[in-house]
Amino acid sequence: MLVQGYAAGATTYELGDRFGIDRRTVSAILHQYNVPMRRRGLSPSQVDEAIHLYRLGWSLARVGEHLAVDPTTVLNRLQEHGIRTRDTHGRARS
Repeated sequence: MLVQGYAAGATTYELGDRFGIDRRTVSAILHQYNVPMRRRGLSPSQVDEAIHLYRLGWSLARVGEHLAVDPTTVLNRLQEHGIRTRDTHGRARS
């Protein structure tokens, strides 16, 4: 059912929610069944949206959840665009 859902276009996040498991577990199961993974990433307009939301004070986790990507993906795109990030207490990182 999980493999068929992914093949039908569901994301690992959607499948994780549907089955009550973490998206990394979904990925592990898909790899176990040799299912080719789609690379999601962020489109240029989504990067713009991520920058906007982050500047409004949203956390990396919240932006990632909103855009259905890992917070590390958001962090990487922000850094590529020269956006200074905050620590978990909202202070600018050095």
